[in-house]
Amino acid sequence: MRRIPATRVVEEVARLCVECNRYLPKDVRWAFSRAQAEEDSDVAREVFRQLLENADLAATTGLPLCQDTGLAVFFVELGEDCRVDGMTLREAITEGVRIGYAEGYLRKSACDPMTRKNTGDNTPAVIHMDLVPGDRLRIAFMAKGGGSENMSRVTMLAPAQGWQGIKDFVVQRVREAGPNPCPPTIIGVGVGGTFDYAPILAKKALLRPLTDIHPDPDMAAKEAELLAAINELGIGPMGLGGKTTCLGVKMAFAPCHLASLPLAVNVQCHSARHGEIEL
Repeated sequence: MRRIPATRVVEEVARLCVECNRYLPKDVRWAFSRAQAEEDSDVAREVFRQLLENADLAATTGLPLCQDTGLAVFFVELGEDCRVDGMTLREAITEGVRIGYAEGYLRKSACDPMTRKNTGDNTPAVIHMDLVPGDRLRIAFMAKGGGSENMSRVTMLAPAQGWQGIKDFVVQRVREAGPNPCPPTIIGVGVGGTFDYAPILAKKALLRPLTDIHPDPDMAAKEAELLAAINELGIGPMGLGGKTTCLGVKMAFAPCHLASLPLAVNVQCHSARHGEIEL
């Protein structure tokens, strides 16, 4: 049995929270540059120039990429031959969030859903935990802002609606969202499972790099088809018009009940802040 001190988990989670909010992922920066070169609109090109400048300023000043530093969302894989000593893994992750958001001067956005009273330290974190073979601990972090999360949806399609129903729903969701999620967006799509599992699939899909092409050719083709259909909407960066409404579509599938077709769309803003560590 491999043992990991809880203090190490706390330190690494705190660091992850700060760094992900300050440094734009390389794949997203690459997508900004590519989209800027491909845009015909002067306004759209200017938006991308400002987004790139914002990323540079955040990296050099230590200020966050966006004032909305999000709720702390984690996808955790704990090896069956690994344990955390000193406190529970959930407690260690929560403490890491508390420290990271305080020391990084990141906005605390967690509040009671009814009274709206702020919890004061951006906890509790949202933690999805999986037990996996091996003796490693992998922690993926995502800072999920309210503007994009509010535009996300889940529905239960009739099985007969099939791929066309999925495509129609996803594109219509982006059309209705318009400028609200701060496009260009990244769209996570979860298909199958159950009513509660499809949104988890959609959110987890957002952790895939933009440069990642799905290994299943059919899935890769469907992602490309959705991306093309979304960008044909012409919403453009920041909703000001242009060719780039979306930087990428990432899909995840799971078996579902033969009477159901669960579908979830999780929208991510252009400030796609995420990262992972392995201990």
